[in-house]
Amino acid sequence: MVKLRLRRKGRIHNPVYDIVAVDVRVKRDGGYIERVGFYDPNTTPSKVNFEADRAIYWLNNGAQPTERVKLLLSYEGVLLRRALQFKGKSEEEILSDVEKHKQIAKARYERRAKLRVERKAAKIKAEQDAKNAPAVEEAPAAAEEAPETEA
Repeated sequence: MVKLRLRRKGRIHNPVYDIVAVDVRVKRDGGYIERVGFYDPNTTPSKVNFEADRAIYWLNNGAQPTERVKLLLSYEGVLLRRALQFKGKSEEEILSDVEKHKQIAKARYERRAKLRVERKAAKIKAEQDAKNAPAVEEAPAAAEEAPETEA
């Protein structure tokens, strides 16, 4: 069975990955059949580059992508391109739909990144407020417990 998966390269603490078609019995960084793309998670946003025709070729011949590779294929519009080819769309329609998909995916990424920054800032502010707030002292409870008697 053939899988599309990541093959690690790069330095320590600075991974870079090739996206390769490989037999499932081969080790993670072992030999591969064909290099289909490239993934660099160290940049913001991450760099992803696919040879879409070759990725579609392998998918059509039964190659199974791993979860991470499937997400990358989806983000880059390769899975959309394959689905539109099955529907018999023309090349111009496919390119326009894939370009629209990439713009939507990029906008979603930027929106989520902005929300992450806002949540982190709010969390830091809440922690600072909790640190700087004066400690609330409780009133002595002994005075309340003793009932006053009238003689």
